[in-house]
Amino acid sequence: MSLFQRYRWFAAAAAITLGFAGVSVFARKSNGLTAFADLAGLALMLVMGWVALDNARARPGRERSFWALMTLGLSLWACNQAAWIHWEVVSHVPVADPSFFDIILFFHTVPMIAAVVWRPDLLRKEGSTHPSLRNFLMLLAWWIFLYAFIVFPHQYVALNVDLYNICYNRLYLLENILLVAVLGLAAWTSSSGWRRLYLHFLAVSVAYALGSRLLQWAAGNGTYYSGSLYDVPYIGALAWMAATALSARQWDLQSREMRLHPRWKKVIPRLAMLALLSLPVLGLWTVLFDQSPAPSRAFRISTVLIAMLLLGAFVFLRQYIQDQALMALLQESRQGYESQKRLQSELVQKEKLASLGNLVAGAAHDINHPLTAVMSYSEQLWAKERLTTEQNALLRKIVNQAGRTRDLVADLLSFAQQSPAEKIPVDVTVLLQRAIQMLESRRPSEKIRVSLSMDGDFPRVQGNANQLFQACVEIIENAMDALAEAGGGSLEITAQRQGKEAVLQFSDSGPGVREPQRVFDPFYTTKPVGKGTGLGLSAVYGVIQDHNGQITCQNKREGGALFVVRLPAETEPAAIGAGAVGD
Repeated sequence: MSLFQRYRWFAAAAAITLGFAGVSVFARKSNGLTAFADLAGLALMLVMGWVALDNARARPGRERSFWALMTLGLSLWACNQAAWIHWEVVSHVPVADPSFFDIILFFHTVPMIAAVVWRPDLLRKEGSTHPSLRNFLMLLAWWIFLYAFIVFPHQYVALNVDLYNICYNRLYLLENILLVAVLGLAAWTSSSGWRRLYLHFLAVSVAYALGSRLLQWAAGNGTYYSGSLYDVPYIGALAWMAATALSARQWDLQSREMRLHPRWKKVIPRLAMLALLSLPVLGLWTVLFDQSPAPSRAFRISTVLIAMLLLGAFVFLRQYIQDQALMALLQESRQGYESQKRLQSELVQKEKLASLGNLVAGAAHDINHPLTAVMSYSEQLWAKERLTTEQNALLRKIVNQAGRTRDLVADLLSFAQQSPAEKIPVDVTVLLQRAIQMLESRRPSEKIRVSLSMDGDFPRVQGNANQLFQACVEIIENAMDALAEAGGGSLEITAQRQGKEAVLQFSDSGPGVREPQRVFDPFYTTKPVGKGTGLGLSAVYGVIQDHNGQITCQNKREGGALFVVRLPAETEPAAIGAGAVGD
């Protein structure tokens, strides 16, 4: 891109300013010159507003909010300019002094200050301090109060044009100085394209503030008229701002990480605090030192009281929101801690299962060969008829104990050889019904009642039917063993959809689990010696983990154990109605 193409909009702005200056020098004061000056100002504002609005629509991310606020400020500015055209060009009457549109002109700078204070060039880090919207709204309310406190008494309560112009001009100058200050801070603490943008707007604001002050001086001396040389800085500032908005489309306006010094991050909150503390000071000044007419003093005191109520409400609202945010942060921290603790427990459990599986696999294979030989030789010896009764009884014990050892080795191998299997959509409720029927048929005489209830929209899960069936059998069989030791009881199984999860709950009325936190540890069992290996629930834990689910165990407050299994649900629910199965 050539140098002219890069700066073509600024060249056009300079040409427009020089052209306007030439007309101001050579043209005489007339209605035509007034119309030319007023329409030129409005045309530049409309161009700026259109460019800012187009940038707000087209630009990405936080830059969009910057241009949207700039569009609002330019719209208010254009409204004031349109009022001037109505008075000077259409109606040919002097501009009203004071005028309602003076208020619009005064507040057109506020959205521009907000656009800069929002700092779209800085990325917000989670948990980092940033000038908040609430603090800015407090300052905006204080600024409105300041205008009402200083200007309104001379504008609407007890009209005094001279004092009104003095107060208005000084406050308007202060507002422009505030805009220059925030632009200067933004340019100092930014980089790349944003710094260039802030510097251009800073120069524009300085030029406009000086030109506005010069124009007010000329109006006070009676030498100002629309289209005079006093309007040249004003037109130049408008053209420069339009050129900046157009050129910014080619600049690198990327938001970067916030690296403000902590003292700068506290500027807005401290200004908001000073604004609140200034209210009683201004109230005391009004009561003790204000020499204005009584209606003006009464209006100012009322304004102070209203502002104190409004800003006080802002303070309470901010504190309430901060308290809610703190509570949410504490809740999030607690949930994060619990999740981290659960994940750590799962990781430890997986490491236990993985290391133990390798150890068990090797040991089981080594034991299995001599055990097979023992079983074979024992059976051969048992088949001989020359054994005595005592020898036959001893041999029967050897065979029984070898059989138990073989079952134990089979359990160990089954535990060690767990591996991901092919998964398809599975209806878990059907597996539960089969498991209940199978286990109840083995215990026809025991006083144990098993019930199953399921939601009508209970979903299918993606899994391996055999592994899930064995897991259900193991959980139900453990509960029935506990109930059998207690002399009977009930086991309630529920199947529910909870969000995107299929949740199974196994709740029994037994004595509960002695150590729920250890129930999934390998070889942990509370059953008598010879009745359990302590690997069943460990295998269940591995199966549920392999299916991307969770299983937990806890004792209920009213007594009994509760196992909860959570599995990811399929999109389509299982087409099975609710029902119950019992003995």
